[in-house]
Amino acid sequence: MISDLLPPRRFGAVLILWAGVTLAPAIAAQRAVDDTSLARPLSLGDAARLASRMSASAQAARYRTAQAEARVTQSRAQLLPDLSASALGNGRSFNTATFGIPLPGFDPNGSVISGVNTLDFRGKASMNLLDFSAFGRVRGAKSAAKASALGAESVAEDAATTAALAYLGAQRADAQLAARQADSVLADSLVSIAEAQLAAGVGVALDVTRARAQMASVHAQLIAARNARDRTRLDLVRALGVPLGTQVRLADSLASLPVLETIPSEASTIELALEHRPDLRAAEAQLVAARHNVSAIKAERLPSLSAFGDEGWIGINTNHLLNTYDWGVQISVPIFDGFHREGRIEEQTAAVREIDVQRRDLRQRVAIEVRSALLDLASARQEMSAARERLQLAEQELAQATDRFRTGVAGNADVITATLALNASRNLMIDALTNYQTARVALAHAEGSVTEIP
Repeated sequence: MISDLLPPRRFGAVLILWAGVTLAPAIAAQRAVDDTSLARPLSLGDAARLASRMSASAQAARYRTAQAEARVTQSRAQLLPDLSASALGNGRSFNTATFGIPLPGFDPNGSVISGVNTLDFRGKASMNLLDFSAFGRVRGAKSAAKASALGAESVAEDAATTAALAYLGAQRADAQLAARQADSVLADSLVSIAEAQLAAGVGVALDVTRARAQMASVHAQLIAARNARDRTRLDLVRALGVPLGTQVRLADSLASLPVLETIPSEASTIELALEHRPDLRAAEAQLVAARHNVSAIKAERLPSLSAFGDEGWIGINTNHLLNTYDWGVQISVPIFDGFHREGRIEEQTAAVREIDVQRRDLRQRVAIEVRSALLDLASARQEMSAARERLQLAEQELAQATDRFRTGVAGNADVITATLALNASRNLMIDALTNYQTARVALAHAEGSVTEIP
C-alpha cells in the first residue's frame, strides 16, 4: 500500500495531487459544456452557415465524399506499378521418383532426398501498360466523387434550411413572448383601474372580477409563451449541431429582418436555381459517372497490355547466392465470358436511364419549388400589410375603450373585448412576419443559396 510507504501528511498531498490531475480534465470539460456560448449573437445567415458546417448530416455527407475520393485512388492504382519484395527461407524433402525422369545414382523406384534448404531474396513488379477499362473506371470514380461532393453541398443546404427555419421559430417565440408580456402589463393596468374606480365608488365589483379573470388568462398565456421560447431554443441548438449546453443569442428580431422591395422574376429565378442548385448538379454528375461506368465495362472487350518481372538471389546459404530473374509482356484478349459482361452493360445502362429520369424530375421539382416560393412570398407581403392595418385598428379600438372606461362612461367589458382583439391582431402580425420570412428562406432553398443569406 502507498499509505504504508509515505507519511500521512505526504500521502494526503499525493492523493490530492492525483485527484486533481485525474479529475481536472473532466471538470473542465463539464464546465465547457455548461458555460458554452457562441462568441457573438447569431443572425439568420450565421445560423444557416453554422449548421451547414456543424450539423451531423453535413459532417456525415463530407465523410461520404472523402470515401468517394478514396475510391478514386483505389481505381487509379490499377494503372500504377505494383511493387513487392520477399525473403524466403525454405526447407524440404523430395521423392526422386516424382521428378518424372530417372536420375543417375538414384533408385528408379524413388528415394527421399531430405535437408534441401534454400534462401530466396526477390523483388517483383507488374504494371498495366494499356488497359482502356481501367481508364474508364478511373473516370467513373472521379465523376462519382464529384457527385458526392455536390451531394454534400446539397445536404449542407438542407441543414442550413432546417437551421434557418428553427431560427425563425425562435424569433417567432420571442415575438409571442414579448406580445404576451405587453398583454400582461395591460391586464395589470386594467385591474388597477378597476380597483381604483371601485374604491372611489364610481366602479362596480364586476369590472374588477372581469379584469382579474383577464389577467389570469394572460398570465397562463405568458407561461405557455415562455415554455415555447425555451423549446424553440432547444430545436435551434439541435439544428445548429452545437452542444446542447450552448447559449444561443439571436442578433435579429422577427420584425427587424429585411423585406424585399420587389418580387424576383420567375424566369430569372428558375434559371438561377437550375444553374446553382447543388442537388441538381449532383444528379448530373451521377449521370456522367454512370455513363463512364458503361464505357468502362464495354472497354473490357478490348485487348489489354501488361508487363511483369521479378529478380532475386537464391541459394542454399548466404555464402553462395545466384541471381535469377523472370520477366514478360502479356497481351490479354477477352473472347467469351458467358455474356456476363453484356449483363453488366445492360444493368448499368438501366441505371443511366434511371438517373436521367430522376434528373429530369428534379429539374421540374426545382421549377415548382421556385414558383411556389414566389407565390408564398407575394401572398405573405399582402398578408403583412393586412395584419399591420388590423393591428393599428386594434390599438385604436383599445385606446378608445380604455378612455371610456377611465372616464366611467362604460364598463371594462369593451376594454377586455378590445384587449382580446389586440391579442389576436398581434398574433396575426407575428404569423404574417413568420410566413414572409419562411417564404424568403424557401425561395433561397429553391435557388440553392440558403448559406448566402446575409
